[in-house]
Amino acid sequence: MRVFGVDPGLTRCGLGVVDGGVGAPLRLVEAGVVRTPADAAIDARLLAVEQGIEEWLDRLKPDCVAVERVFAQHNVRTVMGTAQASAVAIVCAARRGLPVTLHTPSEVKAAVTGSGRADKAQIGAMVARILRLDSPPKPADAADAVALAICHIWRGGATNRLAAAVAAARTPSPRLPRGTRG
Repeated sequence: MRVFGVDPGLTRCGLGVVDGGVGAPLRLVEAGVVRTPADAAIDARLLAVEQGIEEWLDRLKPDCVAVERVFAQHNVRTVMGTAQASAVAIVCAARRGLPVTLHTPSEVKAAVTGSGRADKAQIGAMVARILRLDSPPKPADAADAVALAICHIWRGGATNRLAAAVAAARTPSPRLPRGTRG
């Protein structure tokens, strides 16, 4: 499975793609960021984020997208920008019919480090260790996006199987003609 992780932000939107599966070694495909100038107009910034995400989706062809769930902060401006960048990532994935899963920051931290309160340095160190890299992806936003992809591979599989089972249970099974046994 190829997972595209997105750590949404307007100044730096972290992007990371990881290949692997539960119980299998994981491999970093690519990590980076889309940067926008803080003094640019919001429409130009969101368009730049959208173009960067679209380019990655076209080039790397992931199976699904994992986006960090926006959480409340004291700085409303930061929350708004993060939510807007998150929505752009979700729309880009939806345009391609890719499944999107949202993961909370503490869920990602716990999956990658074992602690929901890990700091950025701990996340980066564990991402490097899990992927057998010499150093964490830079900047930290890229490492966070890779951590989202890892979290999704390790935790998202069970969530996706459960959702598929629920959907299958809701779908009526085809009826056999009378006199036939199944």
